[in-house]
Amino acid sequence: MGILSDKIMLNLDGNAEVNVNGFIAPIEYTQYDFHVKWDALANLRVAESEKRHPASVFCDFLPKEAVSIGIPWAIKHIGVLRLLEQLHPSPSLDMRVDARSSMKESQGLWACLRAYNDEYADIVFRIHTEFALKDGWFTPSQFTGHLIIDRIRESVAFFQMYVPKTTLNFDVNWKGPVGSNVETWITDIGFCPQMELRAGIEDVPPDIEFAESITQKEVEHKLILCFYKSQHINWVSLEEALEMAPAQQKPIHALSIDGPLADESC
Repeated sequence: MGILSDKIMLNLDGNAEVNVNGFIAPIEYTQYDFHVKWDALANLRVAESEKRHPASVFCDFLPKEAVSIGIPWAIKHIGVLRLLEQLHPSPSLDMRVDARSSMKESQGLWACLRAYNDEYADIVFRIHTEFALKDGWFTPSQFTGHLIIDRIRESVAFFQMYVPKTTLNFDVNWKGPVGSNVETWITDIGFCPQMELRAGIEDVPPDIEFAESITQKEVEHKLILCFYKSQHINWVSLEEALEMAPAQQKPIHALSIDGPLADESC
C-alpha cells in the first residue's frame, strides 16, 4: 500500500476514465437583483451535465510524495481546470480581486489527507476560482469536497466538488454602463443552491471505517490556514474578550465587519 511509517502514497491509474455529473441550479437571490437584470447571470447553467474524464485529471489532486494525515499540499492546476470547464467554459484560477489589490493570499488550490485505511483514502480539498461571464465575472465563495480513492484498485471511489450552501455563497462583478470614460464595475452578492461536480457511489463515504483519521472540522481548519492570514488570529467573542482582557492585562481590539473573512463571497 506504500505506507512509510505514518505516511502513505496516494496513487491512481491515470489510464482509466471517470464519469462525472455536473449541476448548476438557477440562482435564487442577489442583493441588487443582478440575477434578474443581467442575462449572463440569469442564464448561468452547467456547460456539460455529464462527461467522461480521464482519471489523470484526478491525479493532479494527489501529492508526489508520501503524506501524513493533516498536512496540506498544493494541487496542480491543469486537472482542476479541466473539471471546472464541465461547469462553465471559462474558469480561471487567477483571482481578479487579488490581481487588482496586489494580494495573493486568497488564490490557491490545496488538499489534505483526512483519513485512510488499507482500502480507502479520503482527501479533502479547497479551491478558489472564478468564471468569466459576458461583461463580468462570477466568484464562488469556494469549491470544497472529497476525493475518495480505492487504494487497492487505484481508482476513484467517490468524488464531490461543490460550492457550500451558506447564506451567501458567491459574488459577481458586472461591467458598468457603456460610454463612461473610466472602466467601472458594479458588484453584487447572492446565493446559488447548487454548483457541483460528482462522481462515484454516494454510499461509499459513510460506509467506510477508517483506521486513522482527523475530523472534517479539523481538516477544514488546516486548509483555510493555507489561504487567509486572518485565520491565524485567535478570534474570540466579545464576552470572552471582556473576561480575558483584565486577566491578561491586554486591551480589547473589536472589529465589526459586514462580510465573511473566510471565503470569497464578499
